[in-house]
Amino acid sequence: MRKIEQQMIAAIKSETNWKSGNTSVHYSEEYGTSTVYLHDNLIAIVSDNDMEIFDGGYQSYTTKSRLNALINEFCNAITDGVFQKNYQWFISDNNEVKPFTSGYVFA
Repeated sequence: MRKIEQQMIAAIKSETNWKSGNTSVHYSEEYGTSTVYLHDNLIAIVSDNDMEIFDGGYQSYTTKSRLNALINEFCNAITDGVFQKNYQWFISDNNEVKPFTSGYVFA
């Protein structure tokens, strides 16, 4: 995991706002959620109960890396993730493979 991804996760866990380079975390005390942005595009909303993921309009290596760092930390790192095959993105949720859908919720 990249250092920037470790810092992103630390900000979410500490419920603080954080920004470094192209990645930022914004904590909402009102909703108890952390929103994660890459290049000012929403890529995740993390709460105590679930995580909603987005591609931010760009299915790039960096977006996928940030999402997988979040999934590995807040979901099941063994059975969950985002991967690419033949230029198409997919989601693995509890080892069930589905086409990637922006707004997908890991509960």
